[in-house]
Amino acid sequence: MLNRTFIVVLIACMSLAGATAAAAAPQAKPALPTIVVLATGGTIAGAAATDVQAGYTSGQVGVDQLLAAVPQAKKLANMRGEQISNIGSQDMNDEVWLKLAKRVNELVAMPDVAGVVITHGTDTIEETAYFLNLVVKSKKPVVLTASMRPSTALSADGPLNFFNAVAVAANREAAGRGVLVVINDWIHGAASLTKTSTTAVQTFMSPLRGLIGTVAYGVAEFYRGPVGTHTFESEFSLDGVTALPRVDIIMAYENMDGALIDAAAAAGAKGIVIAGVGNGNMTAPAVKALAAQATKGVVCVRSTRVATGIVGRNVELDDDALAFVASMGLNPQKSRVLLRLALTKTKDLKEIQRYFIQY
Repeated sequence: MLNRTFIVVLIACMSLAGATAAAAAPQAKPALPTIVVLATGGTIAGAAATDVQAGYTSGQVGVDQLLAAVPQAKKLANMRGEQISNIGSQDMNDEVWLKLAKRVNELVAMPDVAGVVITHGTDTIEETAYFLNLVVKSKKPVVLTASMRPSTALSADGPLNFFNAVAVAANREAAGRGVLVVINDWIHGAASLTKTSTTAVQTFMSPLRGLIGTVAYGVAEFYRGPVGTHTFESEFSLDGVTALPRVDIIMAYENMDGALIDAAAAAGAKGIVIAGVGNGNMTAPAVKALAAQATKGVVCVRSTRVATGIVGRNVELDDDALAFVASMGLNPQKSRVLLRLALTKTKDLKEIQRYFIQY
């Protein structure tokens, strides 16, 4: 009996020791996600002659230099980079947009790619982000980032913005929230953000719909999902699209006539967005000129030059009678993006108005 008890105790001790040793053994770390960085240029890749001057040249630093400048991001993800373009975003164009969207869709379709980070200039980042929000076909995170100061500045904001963008792209909670813009510790939805200052570091706001979340030194906190249909749910596709229709934006102002409206149509605009006063309004001569172009098949959208607020249908003007579309919560530049994609599918005004309500 003694021997049997001794053996049972010995086996129990050995099992306990084995379990303790297994617990003490170093655990294998989970593999880091793979994030692909697509560089397009902008201030984040800019350089100046000194570290304390306002003037600089965009698009001077390549993607490999960007990756090397923030080695801390390698702790968050396995990264590789591709140079899509190297321009200031004031020169962003359809060729780059189509190339960028095609490459993003190729990458997010790859099983080993967890997300994409895009470096971009601040001037048109909201338009590029919203464009991608409508044509990317995946739940995987696609995150744009930028900077207000060039890479050579005394207190450059680009490196931390890039680090935070990689952190968000590598975060599983970012999936399914549409295209995001990460800048100055804030996470914006593509449909909501807009640039509000020409030079301030805290230039981007989401005044109408609020932030998606925040990110501090790589630690993200998400508040909500985006407003509107986006990415994997979107009806829009670039399959077979090699060019986007021309849509012009015209700002309304005191004593406005119809000359610019007529000129836009004569130049080949398939759509016109009015950055109207107040609730998308304009002078009587401008309304008359715009209505005349609407009868000729030009799709006319009323937006507003005011920073916040919704342009309601049939509020200031009788959109039904005039054959106009109301932009709802989209500012003029995003209205232009949506209208261009809408025109690749239809010219039916009821359908286009639905897009502006839904997206």
